[in-house]
Amino acid sequence: MRGKNPTKGVGLIIVILVIAFLLAIGLVVITVTSTGPAVAGNIRLQQQAFNAAEAGFDAALRAITDNLGGGAFVDFGGQYRTTYNGQPGIDNPDSNPATNPNYLNYFRRLTDRELVQDALSHTPKDTYIFASQPMPDDSRFSYTVFLIDDEAGGGTADDMDAILVCIGQGPQNTYARLEIEIAIQSQT
Repeated sequence: MRGKNPTKGVGLIIVILVIAFLLAIGLVVITVTSTGPAVAGNIRLQQQAFNAAEAGFDAALRAITDNLGGGAFVDFGGQYRTTYNGQPGIDNPDSNPATNPNYLNYFRRLTDRELVQDALSHTPKDTYIFASQPMPDDSRFSYTVFLIDDEAGGGTADDMDAILVCIGQGPQNTYARLEIEIAIQSQT
């Protein structure tokens, strides 16, 4: 067996492994560089939806201030959103089904999309709400704003404060939510 070399062909296997490794690296680089712009676009849409939520806050604060100053109401009593899908419980955080059968209707358990869709089908007769108000400079974005009684789940009733919920909506089902505790300061 004199002419046979046991290491013959090892170089070819090493070259094939190196080429396979470089091919894998190349595919990873191509994948990463092609998803980068999509991720950046999603982040941009998310930021613009957040800007729409902030615009909703600004518009609601102006409207609340105008209504308080004009005497349309003196506190937030009667201005709260209390139902989701026609059922009570949007303001009740009690998660015990025995004491709160509508516990899944609590606004923090619902998605932004569910809240906006319900606001569009809700007639805002007894609640303070902007339902899908388009942004003046870009109608692809809108905001929905409503008040939640922060003491509805328990505590001492106080209609001088509320949770202002502002949901910004944009293309491709992009949403952003702000929740701000607001209070009416008495003029003493």
